[in-house]
Amino acid sequence: MGAGQQVAVYGAYGHTGRFVVAQLRARGFVPVLSGRDAGRLAALARPGDDVRPAAVDDPAALDAALAGVAAVINCAGPFATTAAPLIEAALRAGIPYVDVAAEIEANVDTFAQFADRARAAGTAVVPAMAFYGGLGDLLATAAMGDWTAADEAHVAYGLNSWHPTEGTRIAGVVSRERRGGRRVRFANGRLEYRDDAAPTLEWDFPEPVGTRAVIGEFTMADVVTIPSHLPIPEVRTYMTVEAAGDIASPDTPTPAAVDADGRSDQTFLVEVVIRSGGAERRAVARGQDIYAVTAPLAVEAVARILTGRTRTVGVASAGEIFDAPDFLRALSAHVSVELTR
Repeated sequence: MGAGQQVAVYGAYGHTGRFVVAQLRARGFVPVLSGRDAGRLAALARPGDDVRPAAVDDPAALDAALAGVAAVINCAGPFATTAAPLIEAALRAGIPYVDVAAEIEANVDTFAQFADRARAAGTAVVPAMAFYGGLGDLLATAAMGDWTAADEAHVAYGLNSWHPTEGTRIAGVVSRERRGGRRVRFANGRLEYRDDAAPTLEWDFPEPVGTRAVIGEFTMADVVTIPSHLPIPEVRTYMTVEAAGDIASPDTPTPAAVDADGRSDQTFLVEVVIRSGGAERRAVARGQDIYAVTAPLAVEAVARILTGRTRTVGVASAGEIFDAPDFLRALSAHVSVELTR
């Protein structure tokens, strides 16, 4: 448990931020509420909460927001704007930084800009500690087992729907602008930007999802996290056609709560397939609400960093810095996982 340690949540009033704040409280941490909008922070706060507004372009305010806390979780997108200033502030404070960024280029920037400095400072910086990026990386790492390399990693997302938050839509706009409207995939050991249309394929998911049409090369943050530490030259991600249609439509509503925890009725099944030569290994995760499940991922990461249950320092993805099978077992209340080797 958190034993009363303070953890700053930047973007605490956002959809994912609220789940993170609730999960921190449930784990015994004391959330420090921060973000750009003082009014929204005040509306979220309970009596006695520590509320610290701070703009990302105000280093002094960020330093004040992180003063005395044990760690910071950045839930505020677009991460192309917020990640670097928050990491800089975390490095000045000497505390670990975790974010939930799904933006591919923002995660690439974090590895490129801060790897040396974070390592030299002995500070953990964990980007994409979320449903996209973190979970797929943990599953791929656990599936790899004793393999030291593989030929291909495939991450297939069986979402029954995807009602995006306002933050997801804004991040998507930023990513498209950075790519000049092109799409991206990871092939031949590097990111490739392409102008052609992504293929539509079929994926045989485990039951109850079954065979579904998917958008191939529907590229998510896994193409940054997985190859950051696993020598796999081909990393492909796939998304069910229905979910891809939801996220593409401007008319799709935001998530609606259906239970006391605030989760939506969205369900997910993530299947990871690792291939090496003629051999194949798989991992499957099932759960409810991709935004809600991000909270235990991020909070478990902070808990492990603060108790020394890590394998490295510096900028590192989930599968590199944590014991992947053990981490996944710790999520059993939120995600069910099966490994096939």
